This record gives sequence, C-alpha cells and structure tokens, in this order.
Amino acid sequence: MPASANLSRVSAVVLAALVAYAALVLEGSTLRAQDLRATTEGQFRSWLDGTVWADAQKQGVTRETFERNLSAIRLDWALPELLPAGRPVPSDDQRQAEFQSPGRYFPEAQLASLAKDGRVLLQRWDSALDDIERRYGVPREIVVAIWGRESHFGRVRAKHQALRVLATQAFMGRRKALYYPELLAALVILEEDHFSGETLLSSWAGALGQPQLLPSKFLRYAVDADGDGRRDVWDSVPDSLSSIANYLREHGWKPGTGWGFEVKLPQAVSCTLEGPRQGRPMGDWLRLGLTPALGAPPPWGHDTAAFLVMPAGRLGPSFLVSENFYVLKQYNESDLYALFIGHLADRMGGASAFAGWWRPIDSLRRGDIQTMQERLKGQGYDVGKVDGLIGFATRTAIGQWQIKDRRDETCFPDAALVQALR
Repeated sequence: MPASANLSRVSAVVLAALVAYAALVLEGSTLRAQDLRATTEGQFRSWLDGTVWADAQKQGVTRETFERNLSAIRLDWALPELLPAGRPVPSDDQRQAEFQSPGRYFPEAQLASLAKDGRVLLQRWDSALDDIERRYGVPREIVVAIWGRESHFGRVRAKHQALRVLATQAFMGRRKALYYPELLAALVILEEDHFSGETLLSSWAGALGQPQLLPSKFLRYAVDADGDGRRDVWDSVPDSLSSIANYLREHGWKPGTGWGFEVKLPQAVSCTLEGPRQGRPMGDWLRLGLTPALGAPPPWGHDTAAFLVMPAGRLGPSFLVSENFYVLKQYNESDLYALFIGHLADRMGGASAFAGWWRPIDSLRRGDIQTMQERLKGQGYDVGKVDGLIGFATRTAIGQWQIKDRRDETCFPDAALVQALR
C-alpha cells in the first residue's frame, strides 16, 4: 500500500480520536455544568427558606404570601450581570465599553415621534392630568414625558416575573446589596396590595410597570389614583401618572419654575462654571452674557437660582436649569436623562429642536476615561466618582486642566487629551 494511503488512514484515525475526545470533554463539561446548576438551585432554595423568609417575616409578610409566590420559583439563568458560584469572575466589560456621544441620546426621529404621541395623550387624559397638576404641582408635560421615556406610554409591556428577577439578582447577581432589599419590598407589595406574583411584572432589572419603579420606590411613591384600592402601575394610567408626579413632588419639585432652557454661552464664559455646586441667581448669568438660545425672554425672575449644564462641554448645546432639573435626575441619575425629559416635555408644548448641535465625539473606551479620571485625581482635580463616566465634575476638571495646560477649553475629553493624561 502506498505510503500516502497509510498516512491518510492514520490521519483519519487520529481525527476520529480527536473528535471522540472532544465529544467526551464536551459531555463532561455539560454534565459538570448541569451538576453545578442543580447544586446552585438547591442552595437558592435553602437561602429562600432560611434567610429570605426570616427577613420577609420581620417586614410583615405572611407565610401564605411567601409560599404562594416563592414555593416554585427557580433561578433565571438568562439574566445579565450574574456571578454564579463556581464560575470565573468575568473581566469588567464596562471598563472596555465604548463611550457614546451625548448627542446619540437625542435621536430626532424618536423625540418627534414621542412628542407627537404625547400631545395626543395629553388631550386623552386631560381630566386626570388636571387633577395631577392641582394635587402635585408637576406640569403634565413632564409627567407624560417620563411616561413616554420609561414605557412608551405603557405600550412596552414588562415581560419578566419581578420576583424571579429580584431573587436571582439578590442571590447571585453582581449587585446583591442593591437587589436584596428590593426582593423584600416586592414581597411586601404582594402582601399589602394583594397582587399575585404572576401579575408583578418587571424589566430585566426589576423595575415595575409603566413608570418603571423599583419595588422600594413603589412602596413609597405609588398612588391609587383611580380609587380601586390598588396601586396598579401596570394597567391603570391614572395610577401610573399620579405615581410619577408624586415621586417628583416628594423629591422636591417646585411648581411654577420649569426645568430649564437652552442658552448661548459666550466664549469668554468658562465651561468650568457648570454643575449643581455653582448655582447663582439668574440675573448673574444674564450679566455674564448668557442669553436664551431661541430668543425668548428668560422664563424666570432674576433672583431664581440657576445652574449651567453642558453634557458635552463646548461640543454640544448649553443650558441653564433650575433645581427641578436635579429633581428629574432623582428619577434616573443622569444629566442626559433629565435633559431628555425636559426637552421632550417642551416639544409636547410646541417647542422646536435644540438650537445648538452636538459635534462629533472621538471614540473612547470607558476604561480609557477611567484612567484619565485617575490621572486627574492624582493631580488634585475633583473628578467626582472614578467610574469611566463623564459627569459634570469630570467635565469641569477637564476644563480646569485644559486651562492650566494652555489648551483650548472644551470641558470634554478627546483622544489627544486622554493620551496626554496617560
């Protein structure tokens, strides 16, 4: 037999052996994974029956409610941000996530669509919104804007069973300390409001209903506005809208002031004046040369406290905002979120798009931004939290560094600045 034929036969035998070995390895790995999952489910059951029941009982949850809703519950292995025992801890992918330009948070097509739908719903729910404005002092456009942003006016329905999400995250999620109190709060909701676990639906992160309230927030701020005896933020529009307004009022919303407005910022005015720590009377800002971008007179008196907000530094529009802007941030801790809500509310009232434009932003990694923050902090600058996010403290620190280094003051990072601070 030719040597080449023998070689081919040997190669085929070797290949078959490798395939068989790989199959055995895969089968063994699958069995080990199944064993690990079964063991984890057992530990989960013990944790529910021991730790969770003891703490739930202290908060007034009856054994009947506990058993009815948790006796058959299992872990949801498909959720993100899980750290099951026995698995290697993944690398911090958030450090490597690409930072997105602030302007991408405001797609014009989405804003126009939400504003159009919102105007229709403002009319449809006019009577309920009249009552909400009288009771809570929050403008109807603001309430409806949050409703639109959080659940597309209730059209995006939650699909996850809240108890399963919260129990899974509290047992083996990255943020157990956040989710454990929320699990207990969800059980209290079931006890007090007499919902069933099947109707308590949430996002993958455990936020409930049309307003997307975490269970602890539901307990504190949800409202039974339609008088049916339940705070139903899943199927009742009056309950959902009133709960949003109550949340904002309880966090300090001041009637009659509004949230803010876009301004033109003179080049001579430093962008390092931004942020909630540097508020000053409206009259002082006007004397510095700031003017409303759309030409209308300032909406507030000269003595009203106002704050400069520049989410993209000089690479995007600038705004003067009231304390109510920071109340909106209590709903979602993001300048961009609060700005989106305020701008969408204005658009529902007939306002136009931003006068300023969002300039292109260099593609940056969150890990690079975090490294930059660490370098600035090491040089004595206050960057706020070192987290790879470009908040107001980081933006002002960048501006201060640029001034000291005799660079153009933008209060926003680019690739060259990140490289210079390595």
